[in-house]
Amino acid sequence: MCFAKYIFYAIVFLAKNILLISVHFTKNTYICKQKYWHNNTQIVMDKLFERHDEYLSTTPMNYVRRFSEQIDWSLQLVIIKGPKGVGKSTLMQQYIKMHFSPDDRHVLYCSADSSYFANHTLLDTAERFYRIGGRHLFIDEVHKYENWSREVKEIYDLHKDLHLVLSGSSLLQINDGQTDLSRRKVEYVMPGLSMREFLYMDCGIEIEPISLEELLEAPNAYCNEVKKRCHPLEHFKRYLKYGYYPFYFESRNAYQSRLESVVNYIIDSELTQFRGLEVGNVRKIKALLKVLSQMVPYEVDIAKLSKNIGIQRTTSLKYLYYLEEAALIRRLFTNIDSVGDLQKPDKILLDNSNLLYTISDREPEIGTVRETFFCNQLASTGHRVEYGGLKTGDFRVDGEMVMEVGGRDKGFGQVKNEERAYVVADDIDSATGIAGMLLPSGREAKLCKIPLWAFGFLY
Repeated sequence: MCFAKYIFYAIVFLAKNILLISVHFTKNTYICKQKYWHNNTQIVMDKLFERHDEYLSTTPMNYVRRFSEQIDWSLQLVIIKGPKGVGKSTLMQQYIKMHFSPDDRHVLYCSADSSYFANHTLLDTAERFYRIGGRHLFIDEVHKYENWSREVKEIYDLHKDLHLVLSGSSLLQINDGQTDLSRRKVEYVMPGLSMREFLYMDCGIEIEPISLEELLEAPNAYCNEVKKRCHPLEHFKRYLKYGYYPFYFESRNAYQSRLESVVNYIIDSELTQFRGLEVGNVRKIKALLKVLSQMVPYEVDIAKLSKNIGIQRTTSLKYLYYLEEAALIRRLFTNIDSVGDLQKPDKILLDNSNLLYTISDREPEIGTVRETFFCNQLASTGHRVEYGGLKTGDFRVDGEMVMEVGGRDKGFGQVKNEERAYVVADDIDSATGIAGMLLPSGREAKLCKIPLWAFGFLY
């Protein structure tokens, strides 16, 4: 009996010691893990900050676009979308340089396109950054990170005082079917350069922008102010060919070949990845763009267009929708409110005139160039542009103004019966007007001819 008692006490003693050893081991293991995580975090963050410094060291600060002022940077989640090459990365880096000191580690800029994210997640990166006091995280090219929206949603919900600024392709989907960020984010779409911005970057001539309403109210006064600073027609033709994408100033001689590479990247990579474009139809999409670049700006014959490139009508309509999403073309309708995704557009233009000169095998039709420029500049400032139809002016703007676009000799005949109409004319440097004509309604018409280039100063 005594022997059994000793055995019992021995077992209890051993159990207590094993428990103490286990607790001590677990505690040490936990401490070691914490130290490892902390040390590893420091190594990881040091590498990220090293890259952050490298990115910012080459960021040009000679010109910061006013688009930056439209963004509410204080929001928890900001998304900046836009086609490749319009300057989203530069804008984000410039904002950091203007608002944070070079050694401030509360802010971090990184690119989802870097090799770092091959072995690290967005969530883990945000967590490490937040743990060391980070509060402003800028993630460039987020569309190149698979399932980015799910992790961004989790970061958003976990860290309410961590400000996220993301940039991505025009094709970036905020709602991927499983994660909807639409109620959490504020989205901005960044356009390319206006003629006004190009003029400053190219010649150092700074001119204040003007709103559309202000321009229409007193066009000649504004045109005269511009002409005091420069000869706008001297610069306008160059802008139409080279002025929309800021990378022109990085390598002027290689501009069109670089723009062609941008177009190929959007079609070959982005449309195939984000819109499921069949690889076998990539060449047909490029052929479609080629045809559109050479068209005279009349109404669209989808059946003929489809036949020319060898695809079905419904497929053509789907591809046109994708190309507009990618900011390569612009579809125009007589009534935007009643338009479905796969509805036949009444007119198709390329997104901007630089694309016309790059994609077309021959000199683009001047009428197409003029209309492309006009629509691009108004759409870039948030105006609603609709096709005007064959019996009235070329375009209806914001549902109430009719605009006829043409050369210097374009008359008022097509818009004379409109209550608010304008002729937008190329190759003139001053505005002219006609007053006193009576409309069918009995009201007096005040028709005005405004230089086309003036619409390049809206932003």
